[in-house]
Amino acid sequence: MACRISEIVLQCHDPEALARFWCEVLDWVVLDREAEGCVEIGPREGFGGPQPTIFLIRNDEPKNEHARLHFDVNPTDRDQDAELERILAAGAKLVDIGQPAEASWHVLADPEGNEFCLLKRRLAAL
Repeated sequence: MACRISEIVLQCHDPEALARFWCEVLDWVVLDREAEGCVEIGPREGFGGPQPTIFLIRNDEPKNEHARLHFDVNPTDRDQDAELERILAAGAKLVDIGQPAEASWHVLADPEGNEFCLLKRRLAAL
């Protein structure tokens, strides 16, 4: 038997604000608020499904450098350009981390500066 990823933990300054952002981007919901400064978000089906949930945990330390781990997201119901506009309207910003000019993906940062990539290929919604 092998392990599978069930939860991803992201430390941040404002868990509630990041929960709103990522719920908007991923079409997820808040699943739980365990303690002050800890919000769990995930698919509407809840914990234990095919996708991991994300725990947003309050941490007041400053973000010092590029993350060693980041999310890649794929559009499910529109093309990459339309999805880019939607994510930017939700509060993301385009960032340059040295990606090639001809890259087929966009590098963005969430409202707290956590980088993630918007890929071109469209995936089916779960």
